[in-house]
Amino acid sequence: MRTGYNRNQTTWRRSKKKTSTPEYSGIDQDFLDILQQHTAGNPMNSSIRWTYLKPREIVSELLKKGYSVSRNIVRYLLKKHEYVKRKAQKNITMGGHPDRNAQFENITQLKQDYLDAGNPVISMDTKKKELLGTFYRNGSLYTQAAIQTNDHDFPSSATGSVIPHGFYDLKRNTGYITLGTSHDTSEFACDSLFQWWVNEDIIHYPKAKSLLILCDGGGSNSSRHYIFKEDLQKTANALGLEIRIAHYPPYTSKYNPIEHRFFSSCDSCL
Repeated sequence: MRTGYNRNQTTWRRSKKKTSTPEYSGIDQDFLDILQQHTAGNPMNSSIRWTYLKPREIVSELLKKGYSVSRNIVRYLLKKHEYVKRKAQKNITMGGHPDRNAQFENITQLKQDYLDAGNPVISMDTKKKELLGTFYRNGSLYTQAAIQTNDHDFPSSATGSVIPHGFYDLKRNTGYITLGTSHDTSEFACDSLFQWWVNEDIIHYPKAKSLLILCDGGGSNSSRHYIFKEDLQKTANALGLEIRIAHYPPYTSKYNPIEHRFFSSCDSCL
């Protein structure tokens, strides 16, 4: 694709060039023969295949067979034969429970009951710790000089760590985040809850009588730790508000709303 500029006009003009394959007879079969030698697949599904060859390596293999083609032609052939570049996706559940579906149905009913009554429903979770210091961060920005960072991300070189603890309000579609600098404990989780309520949502839910919290089954808000329940009771007493916890079943934290509606947008900021 070429881009040109006409001095007599103030708009850009683009000329599109259609990509086409060379007039090689048999290139498709030779291309598939090359991939067959370097292809793996799913033994449970013969239609799923993948290759570890890179376009430049396929170009070299085709050159040995007498085809002088570019990487763009190889990418075209890959797409033509349904080899698409993809990333791995964490969608396979590692564990299960006979009451898993019943728990999801219970959570769905609780959310609806609370929303109908005008009571808040929030999703709670903690992101992984981030080291503070001159460490490498993902992303880029416009700058007049190169940004120098440590060549290794050793925790011993950090000046501290930050722990993002967030709340996502399902009804208002808003989030609130508290940054801790020590440890991710149940006391920190409950203190964050207290700060969120007195600084944010008490204004929007002045008549609320109960609060529903959706969270994972592990971490600082673990369903098995009595210390979390004790700290949560202290928080409920201090706020004068009934608090109800609904834990998601094991291995289902990806269904926690905060993962998709709040922390997914905050990753580039941390």
